[in-house]
Amino acid sequence: MKILISNATLIDGTGADRRAADVLLDGPVITAVAEAGSLTASGADRTIEASGLVLSPGFIDMHAHSDLQLLLNRDHYAKLSQGVTTELLGQDGLSYAPVDDTTLAGVREKIAGWNDNPADFDWNWRTVREYLDRLDEPQNDGRIATNAAYLVPQGTVRALVMGFEAGDPTPEQQQRMQDVVRTAMEEGAVGMSSGLTYTPGMYAQTEELAGLCRTVGELGGFYAPHHRSYGKGALDAYAEMIGLSRDTGCALHLSHATMNFAENKGRAGELLDLIDEALDAGVDITLDTYPYLPGATTLSAVLPSWASSGGTEATLARLADPETREKIRESVEIYGSDGCHGVVAEWDTLEISGVQNPALSGYVGKTIKDIAVERQQEPFDVFAQILHEDRLGTGILQHVGHEENVQAIMQHSTHTGGSDGLLVGAKPHPRAWGTFPRYLGHYSRDLGLLSLEETVHHLTGRPAARLKLHRRGLIREGYAADIVLFDPETVRDQATFENPRQAATGIHYVFVNGVAAIDGGQPTGARAGRALRRSSDGLTREESTTNP
Repeated sequence: MKILISNATLIDGTGADRRAADVLLDGPVITAVAEAGSLTASGADRTIEASGLVLSPGFIDMHAHSDLQLLLNRDHYAKLSQGVTTELLGQDGLSYAPVDDTTLAGVREKIAGWNDNPADFDWNWRTVREYLDRLDEPQNDGRIATNAAYLVPQGTVRALVMGFEAGDPTPEQQQRMQDVVRTAMEEGAVGMSSGLTYTPGMYAQTEELAGLCRTVGELGGFYAPHHRSYGKGALDAYAEMIGLSRDTGCALHLSHATMNFAENKGRAGELLDLIDEALDAGVDITLDTYPYLPGATTLSAVLPSWASSGGTEATLARLADPETREKIRESVEIYGSDGCHGVVAEWDTLEISGVQNPALSGYVGKTIKDIAVERQQEPFDVFAQILHEDRLGTGILQHVGHEENVQAIMQHSTHTGGSDGLLVGAKPHPRAWGTFPRYLGHYSRDLGLLSLEETVHHLTGRPAARLKLHRRGLIREGYAADIVLFDPETVRDQATFENPRQAATGIHYVFVNGVAAIDGGQPTGARAGRALRRSSDGLTREESTTNP
């Protein structure tokens, strides 16, 4: 089907000034970009009059947790309604491939608070290729809703080779992990993630990570770490990751880059200076952020790493043992747990966002301190009891951010947008529904921190370059028809912490591979997304020979 979009304000994703234009789509490809009013005789099957609307490339979510939800809730309205057409999965070192049966069972439990853990779901893949094939498999006359690329998760790889326990790898285990990463990238992964405040990924020492990064770098991929601390010692943690990139030659993408907790208030400039010095020295660095203050994770992430060694059953056994439980309390409340970024837990900042056990649903929206006051218990006892009753599956919001840091980092020349959005739970973080319109509306239009052209570049062309997307991320002839039409005067996030599942306003049309997923502001139910795989030439493309 040929679709003519006429008289649009074109912002093409390069950062160039806007201009009036007509754009012609022919199936999944942009076939013409011309002066406004010049394509009226194009022979289009449909014409969309776009006066007053901005036409831009579809937005690229550089930090998505849709690994399972793309398959479970296939309309994926949370992302499509924001104008997202491509997502980067496999984040924070924990996802569902590559695995064996034992590893998959452990990972499913460990990240149930991120993605859910349905018992009746068909987990019919084990390798990265099989997972990407599952994303590409047509279901009910449609595929997945957005395009998706994948990072091989270092924590999952470690669990596959070494189990969920602490310890250093033998030379043989190190080599096997590198071989697993190599195979995963040859099967289509674009890089590697890690979660260095999550077990088992956090047990990896710098040299272990360096071996894996060398493998990723040799294949032209990039390393996307959730590093060891966003709190105490955050700058040292960033420096370790930058050093890894410099020493191994592997490109670096800093995940949800921020400076959190009281000790980092107003210190974003120190991080940016560190990044700029590395850039000047030739280190290849990009980063992503979400435009909100609280973070989101699992309640079990607050535990010290030694208490989480061995997986769910071992962790619950430690919490049940009085002597070990007291050691956990000291770590969390007195010394600062490594799982909590080296910071002593502040119970009034930890808000329950979702539970697996329905009996605990009354706690959603309350902080650990709130619940402790209600139950007349010590906060740590409430924390431990919820972990036990929910089998570590509890999701939380962590209210530890600083607005001045958020604003400073989003203006950096290497910045891209990433929602870090968790799509499950009774009250998930609103960033899952609001990240991209919040950049366009609140931070660009209302605060003027970035021009609209700069903002669109941060959300499209720049991340497409990091992902090495083949003919995606820009509005150009011959490029994939991943397109958004939005009203620059009304685009705004509507999701709030009280009511997080609210679609944005001002997003009028979203096309994924030339198919309208949002049409006149309404979802169509169409699902035209594809798995985007690293190819032997280093570019990232869909496997189909019809790829533009």
